[in-house]
Amino acid sequence: MLKKINIKATDDLPGVVFDPKKNFFMIYGRILPEDGRIFFNPLLEWIGEYVKEPNEYTEMHFKLDYYNSSTARMLTKLIVELEKIITTGNKVKVVWEYSGDDEVIKERGEELKSISYLPFELRAV
Repeated sequence: MLKKINIKATDDLPGVVFDPKKNFFMIYGRILPEDGRIFFNPLLEWIGEYVKEPNEYTEMHFKLDYYNSSTARMLTKLIVELEKIITTGNKVKVVWEYSGDDEVIKERGEELKSISYLPFELRAV
């Protein structure tokens, strides 16, 4: 089984919890890296390995306050990796959480939902 990832959020980088043992997957906070690839490539590699032997059901939560355009591309890549879980016969769902009054983050979730074929829940919190 893959090792758990637990990254604490900072002012510029999100918190990340990928815990396959507890079946808890979340990215939260603000994402403002100068180069999103530096932050996201290790996460994409981890997801690539996870997809080879995923849990029967995976629910990936995003609870973001803000992210820039380079991050949008990286989030799209992450969701594309998650889509590969379906080929294993297992289930996966994306939960996009946003503050009830944050229309920008809600719309960004709707954009990602529109390009993915995964079950994708937009949830006001």
